[in-house]
Amino acid sequence: MNMLTKRVMRLAVMTVGLVGLFVAVNAVPGAATPPAGFTSQLLGRGTYVSHGSLPLGQGLDIVVSQITVVPGGSSGWHSHPGGAIVIVQQGELTIYASVGNHCDITKYTHGQSFVERPSDVVDAVNTGSTNFILFVTFPGVPVGGSSRIDQLNPGTCPGV
Repeated sequence: MNMLTKRVMRLAVMTVGLVGLFVAVNAVPGAATPPAGFTSQLLGRGTYVSHGSLPLGQGLDIVVSQITVVPGGSSGWHSHPGGAIVIVQQGELTIYASVGNHCDITKYTHGQSFVERPSDVVDAVNTGSTNFILFVTFPGVPVGGSSRIDQLNPGTCPGV
């Protein structure tokens, strides 16, 4: 055998050997650890329909709340120190948001989710015929502090 043939044979044998080793290593099942004494209960799920994002900072609290408002009731004008991630679990609500010198009005219904940014000043009104129930995660809350900041009526949404 000439030198070139020997090299090709050696390369072919090494390639087959490496492929065999790769297959053997990947054929061994992973050692995933099954949960023990662990349960997870889904509280809510909503399809994200707004266009916001939230900054998250270390050293702040994350608070989760269930909020219920009766038909015709409202949250009052407010904001959140770190914003909010909201899932509409039941009912419908209308968010009145003061944006500059005008009012943005958005309706959300069961199965939808949205984000309120820290700078958003809003009033959530139950415009439906049943209680609305929200599951809300408030990131960026000062440690031990409130997840809500009461705001004065900005006057941009007449009648609200």
